[in-house]
Amino acid sequence: MIARHALLISALLFSLLPAWLYASNPHASVPKQRLVVGSKNFVENRLLAEMLAQLIEAKTTITVTRRLGLAGTQVAFEALKSGSIDLYPEYTGTGLVSILRHPPLHNPQDTLNHVRAEFLSRWNLVWMSPLGFENSYALAMSKRQAEELNIRTISDLTKISSTLRAGLGYEFVKRPDGIPGLQHTYGLTFKEIVTMQQTIKYQAADTGDVDVLDVYTTDGRLAVYDLQVLNDDRHFFPPYEAAVLIREDTLKRFPQLGTVLAALSNSLDTQAMQTLNLRLQEKGDSVTRVAHDALVSIKLLQAREHKPSADELPSSYLLPYLWEQKQVLASHALEHVSLAGLALILGILLAVPLGLVLERQRRLAEPLIRLIGMTQTIPSIALLAFMIPIFGIGALPAIMALWLYSLFPILRNTYTGLRDAAPSAVEAAKALGMTDWQILSWVRLPLSAPVIMSGIRTSAVITVGTTTLAAFIGAGGLGVPIVSGLQLANTTLILSGALPAALLALCVDGLLSMIERWVKPKGMAAR
Repeated sequence: MIARHALLISALLFSLLPAWLYASNPHASVPKQRLVVGSKNFVENRLLAEMLAQLIEAKTTITVTRRLGLAGTQVAFEALKSGSIDLYPEYTGTGLVSILRHPPLHNPQDTLNHVRAEFLSRWNLVWMSPLGFENSYALAMSKRQAEELNIRTISDLTKISSTLRAGLGYEFVKRPDGIPGLQHTYGLTFKEIVTMQQTIKYQAADTGDVDVLDVYTTDGRLAVYDLQVLNDDRHFFPPYEAAVLIREDTLKRFPQLGTVLAALSNSLDTQAMQTLNLRLQEKGDSVTRVAHDALVSIKLLQAREHKPSADELPSSYLLPYLWEQKQVLASHALEHVSLAGLALILGILLAVPLGLVLERQRRLAEPLIRLIGMTQTIPSIALLAFMIPIFGIGALPAIMALWLYSLFPILRNTYTGLRDAAPSAVEAAKALGMTDWQILSWVRLPLSAPVIMSGIRTSAVITVGTTTLAAFIGAGGLGVPIVSGLQLANTTLILSGALPAALLALCVDGLLSMIERWVKPKGMAAR
């Protein structure tokens, strides 16, 4: 009887879930009346996206929403395909090799023509005219070491690379136009490869912790750090012209966009981008300020007095920055609580009834619990990325991924608590003629409540911590300053998100501990 009731509850939840998902999915309702600009998770791409957003806001009446800092090429591209974003800055070589998986072409116009034709026919995505510069991959090492070892080209590097340590980007070690392709073309192998953020790679090279790193040719740090960019003597890297990648239906919805975006064509060069990137990477300017100044310099906007914004880089003093940004951080904290709270509630609503069912069907219990436990082995960011083709980007895929993560601790503890709940007391209740429902309500659940609450507390802390990764798919939360800080290697910015997230986890655990004491039977509390 109890199992039947629990099964009915679970079935009802699952029947309501699709309707909730449909209602929560912005693509399932009326067409969007806003334009969503996205970017990948490195400084230059974020800067270009901010320039696009400011230009559109200045030249049209379109409402622009920003989804900046998405976790890499595939996440940004999937978001564009699904309609979660309308446009983002991309590079032709990346489109050719990393997305299409086609062999590199060495002529920039051939590369552009190829990706234009393929993207339009496959996905109805349009490559606008290039912005005027290439941001190519390259390999670099310290000038002193390069001179000592007489290394000028990648072929020279290949002769001794097996004795060197490389610091490489996360995408670069997997992309066809990264290490896999270099190994095939040059036979390049390293003694050790350490993956790290772009900013940290430069610091590691400067201290001698790594010998070789991958760089972007428009990176402003090339002017600061004493590095030798190695010549790609076999022409492995394809052209990487920066351009706007946009949905065809977006151009149809907003016909004026084509003219507005065309104003940026051939407006930037490599030297200009190095200067702009340097301001962000080393001088502490904000993305909004640098984007505005760049548009003013190419005469697409009028100069205005700068107003500090949420993305201003903090000083080296954490507490003053936290106070200055209290409203922004409070907004991120509210987003964080909403995401984690809804995911946890959904986890409780499914895992507790399912635990009741499994306690009555013990042969199925362990296999099913272990199967659900396998979700804990999936890297968080991978699970979030997996949700994008299904739910797009934003809050919904984040909630669904966090919900899956929340299930295992609650389910395991619910099943264990009910199974081991004072067998002698249960037998005594049966001897007294109590029904299954009465035994569950008056004996099993009260006795197992502390164990169940322990699982909920564990799940809550894990969920609050994992929610920081939601920023990588545009869902907001306290991960936003953490992601920005990681991109810029700014400890204060990282801590401005990490410390409130940790405090939030402690507060949630404290609140649930009070609830645990409240639901614990008084007799157990006395012991």
